[in-house]
Amino acid sequence: MNTRLTAMAFAFSTALGGLSVQAQTTQGAQPAAGTQATQPGTSTQAAQPAANPQGQSQLTQEDANFLENAIQGSHAEVEGSQLALEKTSSQDVKDFAQMMIKDHQMMAKEASSLAQEKGMTPPDGPSAMQVTEITALKALSGGAFDAMYVNRIGVASHEATVNMFDKASKGAQDPDVKALATKALPKLKEHLEMARALNEKQEK
Repeated sequence: MNTRLTAMAFAFSTALGGLSVQAQTTQGAQPAAGTQATQPGTSTQAAQPAANPQGQSQLTQEDANFLENAIQGSHAEVEGSQLALEKTSSQDVKDFAQMMIKDHQMMAKEASSLAQEKGMTPPDGPSAMQVTEITALKALSGGAFDAMYVNRIGVASHEATVNMFDKASKGAQDPDVKALATKALPKLKEHLEMARALNEKQEK
């Protein structure tokens, strides 16, 4: 990666790097990952846990935040990867983006269904911060786009998302939320390793 692109990446990461912070939302904090990554399209409010029509117990705020972040993160991965299919000329990037779309569409569907079962209204798009990041990607083209897509949507977001899902797989209070996190974690780790390998290949 040349000096100009490195500087661009640093500035981009500094300005929009709330992804990983967002993905590691703690109880009572506003939701943010990637992976990590960031999550509803214009909402800045945490999802409110609520009893569902069957009267099941409410989710804790932390479990509700996790579900919201997970859904928004998958929407961000899908939108960013759809953009990559439009803009990249790299077959490696296209292959990675196609996998992200397929896997994260399924993850968003499963997490949204669970959220509805638990009485939540699932977000239908990325968070405001993720929308900003995707919008910034739209301004790039060629190698600069590929490098930023792989670095941000691929590596950085998945680092945050893996951490978030790992935490939920061990500490979620709701057993269904814990099971969802545990099921998705191996695939997310696979995404991260693929993104890191692709990132290293681009930098050579």
